[in-house]
Amino acid sequence: MSDAGSPLDTARVLVVGSTAWTEPFTAALSAGTEAAVRTVETASDALDTVQQRSVDCIVTGETLDDGSGVALVRQLRDSAPDLPVVLGTTDGTEALASEAIQAGVSDYVPLTGADGLRIDELIQRTGKALQSARRAITQRERARQFDAVFHDTQTATWVLDPDGSLARVNQTGRAMIDEAVDGVIGDLFWTLPWWSQSEATERDIRQLVEAARDGQFGNAVVHRPTTATDRVIELSVRPVENDFGDVTSIVIEGIDITDQVTLDRDLRQSEELHRVTLSNMTDTVLMTNEDGEYTYVCPNVHFIFGYTDDEIREQETIDTLLGEDLFDRAELAEKGVLKNIECTVTDKAGHEHTLLVNVREVEIQGGTLLYSCRDITKRKQREEALATMQETARKFLYTETNQEIAQHIVDDVLSVFDVSASAIYLFDVETNELQPVAQSQAMTEHHGPLPAVRTNDDTLPSHSFVNDETLVFDDVHTSDRLENRATDLRSVMFVPLGNHGVFVTGSTAVGVFDDVTQELTDLLAATAEAALDRVARESQLREQDRELQRQNEQLTALNHINNTIREIDQTIVSAETQEEINHTVCERLTDTDRFKFAWIGSVDPGGTTVEPRAWAGSEQGYLDNQSITVADSETEPAGQTAATGELTMIPNVAADLRSAPWRSDALTRDFLSVLSIPLVYNDLRHGILTIYTDTKDAFDETTRTVLRELGETIASALSAIERKHALLTTSVTRVEFVIDDERFLLSRLARSAGCTLSYEGGIQHAPAGDSVFVTVEDGDVRTVAAAAADMTTIDDVTQISEDGTESGVLRLELSQPFLALELADHGAIFREATADPERTTLVVDVPQSVEVRNIAQLVHSTFSGVELKRKETLERGIEHDRGSEFLTDLTERQFEVIQTAYYSGYFESPRTKSGEDIATMLEISPPAFYQHVRTVQRKLFTALFEERSVSSRES
Repeated sequence: MSDAGSPLDTARVLVVGSTAWTEPFTAALSAGTEAAVRTVETASDALDTVQQRSVDCIVTGETLDDGSGVALVRQLRDSAPDLPVVLGTTDGTEALASEAIQAGVSDYVPLTGADGLRIDELIQRTGKALQSARRAITQRERARQFDAVFHDTQTATWVLDPDGSLARVNQTGRAMIDEAVDGVIGDLFWTLPWWSQSEATERDIRQLVEAARDGQFGNAVVHRPTTATDRVIELSVRPVENDFGDVTSIVIEGIDITDQVTLDRDLRQSEELHRVTLSNMTDTVLMTNEDGEYTYVCPNVHFIFGYTDDEIREQETIDTLLGEDLFDRAELAEKGVLKNIECTVTDKAGHEHTLLVNVREVEIQGGTLLYSCRDITKRKQREEALATMQETARKFLYTETNQEIAQHIVDDVLSVFDVSASAIYLFDVETNELQPVAQSQAMTEHHGPLPAVRTNDDTLPSHSFVNDETLVFDDVHTSDRLENRATDLRSVMFVPLGNHGVFVTGSTAVGVFDDVTQELTDLLAATAEAALDRVARESQLREQDRELQRQNEQLTALNHINNTIREIDQTIVSAETQEEINHTVCERLTDTDRFKFAWIGSVDPGGTTVEPRAWAGSEQGYLDNQSITVADSETEPAGQTAATGELTMIPNVAADLRSAPWRSDALTRDFLSVLSIPLVYNDLRHGILTIYTDTKDAFDETTRTVLRELGETIASALSAIERKHALLTTSVTRVEFVIDDERFLLSRLARSAGCTLSYEGGIQHAPAGDSVFVTVEDGDVRTVAAAAADMTTIDDVTQISEDGTESGVLRLELSQPFLALELADHGAIFREATADPERTTLVVDVPQSVEVRNIAQLVHSTFSGVELKRKETLERGIEHDRGSEFLTDLTERQFEVIQTAYYSGYFESPRTKSGEDIATMLEISPPAFYQHVRTVQRKLFTALFEERSVSSRES
């Protein structure tokens, strides 16, 4: 809930996102504040709302129905750059936070925490974002409209918009009328209550304002009738222009000179009246004769000069006080009065004052010259401060770093106001510290070197920064947060620079920061903050440009590689031999300039060297000069990959040139970087692919990932060729293994049930899992089924047939792949498996196209206690080929149905189980079972009779 006086009480808040969080947030916001809340669910509705009606703040979720919160922020920044936007998200990653900040979000708030939705924190952070945005706008407006004399208690000051309507008026001006000023803000100046009593006055003022709108300065003395008396106001009108010469505002200063006019009129009547009147004026009036000798000294002379009237008279002539050659006597004689003569004088305490002096010819009691002196020291200081700040702002336009901005502020602050010690802290996000990046010499002398300040420390700089609060001290030693009690500084001011840091300025004197000095300090800080914002934005844009360039380069390279990979994939899909695949890969990789040379090799039968199988590109005799040994270091990259089975990358061949002979051979052929990739599929190695380029660091992470995947694709294609050749070949090597390892399912089940199990085949690779048919011998089939059901690797057990209590067939549905499937992926056929409580025998047929050594290696790596018992070569007959062709023509479901029916005794006479029994076992309907059986029988007879017909025709 927000506190009383929250900025949300007067805000129009637009909430964007799903009702899951917007409804509780809107309810809490409406209950705790007086904010006007509107809710939409999409980014498009949010943009329409911003365009159609005024919105003070937007709170949006990251995930929207038609986009994202970050995308919405980017769109809003084009049309409403200053509109505060708070992003609430359930995904609190640093990447999302960085993206949100780059998009220009005002604040980033996680929506959920340990206790659920963080509504109170979201409301609080929304209020802070709104308050910060409003403060920034206010500071910019004040920077444009501030003038040097706005708070002069003796001068009424009005600030007008370029069209002449009233924008601001100081307290002196407010006190001149009884009406409430807020009610006339925005009205044309000459129609306001100050002048509306007189048509002539209204006309004169309108002419002055219209002249100012054209860039002209003007002065006028107007009469303002009131209920008590007729007041005389001296108006000074001047336009305020921006750097392009456009009038941005009009400043009018009004000085009530009624008393002075009255004095001028009544001097002839009563000197006593003059003394009383002059005693109540802040201006000092002096009269002299033609020789400059005093004939009258105003009693209030000490206000400006610090002298008593007697001490003034002792100075004999006015030249001692105001200086010689103050004005041209002939010009005064011609005009009768000279106004606003600016001069600098020194008071009794040695302080300099800037005065505006009016000189008038008079004849009163021996006096012939009347001097009216007005102290404009503060006004002058303000004007000079504003000029300095304008120059500082121009410097900021050409600064490129935060350090330069900080140094400009420290260098120029003494020219802005009379404080010598100053420093700038900038916030370091990485260390969470305020780092002192610039400090004046006076700050070092009176305070000492400034240490870095952590933001969670209870110090004055951290408190000002974290709470975004300006701190002003007439004497900083009264603060409990002051760390350096030895400091000579007394008056100190801490001004936060938004998210960038803190501006510190101070003096050894007490009570230096009056209202005007504070205004100037705030204005300087606002100017610095705007400059720091600009540098941050420009730095962010440069970084974004660099990142986009890097991404474009990566995408270009990736597209090129992907096109090459696509061509390779298309070619190897239709390849018939391993040689065709090897040559195609090398040729496609070297078709363009990206890769200079590529080759594929394999380890020789002895396992000591890598022999080339295919190559393409600019080989230049490189392979002829190499004897590539299988070793994990110093040898050619292909040898290292062969030894480790891992990808090997050499980013710079020229580095460590003397460490290995192959590097010099590669370098002479302009091979500057190398990547060697293992061709592995299902843990079976099919060779090594090695690629060379003529540039260093050519293989970035993306390229390595793509080429590693290419290696897997090539290995898969080579494996597929092996499996295809295995199906076509008629000659096989039958290998018999004996294993003693309970990791094999049948071994573990045989020992658990104390029986003999035989593998009957029938692996079904379906979504429900793999199914294995096993025959139970010399054991109770029900006991074996119960033991199998208790195993975690078996999902389901079905008793297919019973040949009494001592035998039967079980179908086991497995949760993990069976060994036969992995052997099939490597081109081998899992022919038989017999397991008893003592040992397990495996029989595997290995086609001629597949190396027996690889299959043996697979079995040894899968199980322990493996012994090769027998190996013989067999010739498969034509009937085997016909049977294989027939089985491959069946669907998985048809094969499962006919296999279950066979082992269930459906084809026995008499039948052991009926079709209805088998349908129930398979969880299908009886008609579906019979349909599958008839379909399989039709395919079987078709294959049989068509083959016989072909044989008859051939004979």
